[in-house]
Amino acid sequence: MEIHGHRGARGLRPENTLPGLAYALELGVDALEFDVALSSDGQIVLTHDLIVSPVTSADTGMAVPGDEMFPYVGKPIASLSLAQLRTLDVGIRLPKRPDDPFALTQVPLPDTRMPTLGAVLGLVDAYGADGVRLHVELKSNPERPDLTADPRRFTELVVEELDRHGRLANSALLSFDWRVLEAARTMVDRRFALVEEVTIAPAWMNGLDPADFGGDLAAVAEAVGATVLSPDRALVDQGLVAAASERGLPVVVWTVNDPDEAAALLDLGVAGVVTDYPDRMRRLWAARGLPLPPPIAPIRTAVA
Repeated sequence: MEIHGHRGARGLRPENTLPGLAYALELGVDALEFDVALSSDGQIVLTHDLIVSPVTSADTGMAVPGDEMFPYVGKPIASLSLAQLRTLDVGIRLPKRPDDPFALTQVPLPDTRMPTLGAVLGLVDAYGADGVRLHVELKSNPERPDLTADPRRFTELVVEELDRHGRLANSALLSFDWRVLEAARTMVDRRFALVEEVTIAPAWMNGLDPADFGGDLAAVAEAVGATVLSPDRALVDQGLVAAASERGLPVVVWTVNDPDEAAALLDLGVAGVVTDYPDRMRRLWAARGLPLPPPIAPIRTAVA
């Protein structure tokens, strides 16, 4: 039973940032989960959204004088270069809304920049976090080809970068777009089939129709070559966990922030919990006498 830090530790530090990922490592997680997409110049950058989000990103100025693409917030990631994306401040959440679950718990870190996958791998290496798996979610939307990189080429680029840093053997690829999982069959050993209610459809499942499998999500995931089934917590019940277990697929559930809910899911037999609050899950794990991933000592190198 594992603790996976969601976008680093989104409830505590800005998501998909070097400081946020570093904080998750310092708390202690079994796996560090984060999202990637491709810039217009083919750079792998950390972002959950295929369009620059006004919640997690703020414009600070033009990459070059007279840039017609400015402002960058609201523009597709795929239309912006790394230089343009690096001008964004991704260390604060805007605007502050009373219904934002992270408004009271996430520590803002102004002037934090959007990192590349290479920078993340360098950070992990600097921490000596060899025992922490990297769970790289490839953001890809088969219903929005205008925003989405070619899934095979995208997968190849991510795998090449992981391999270049010697991290491929201890990494996993994740995606809601199961075309990525099909492409990754021969490239990486761990492949997570992400699924939520709106993606239970052939367009998202590499053309597979769940109706042809009697609605058995585990069977569909197995058919596409997944090694782990990773559903939204709303989809998880005893039947799903049992069906996955019969096929040898661990179930890793997301995104769980309430310890009582996490406890109930552990009782169902899930293999891992993806959480915005690794600190809360660590307390639950300790109370249950479960093995805890070791915290990693902070390093002095500035991360932004």
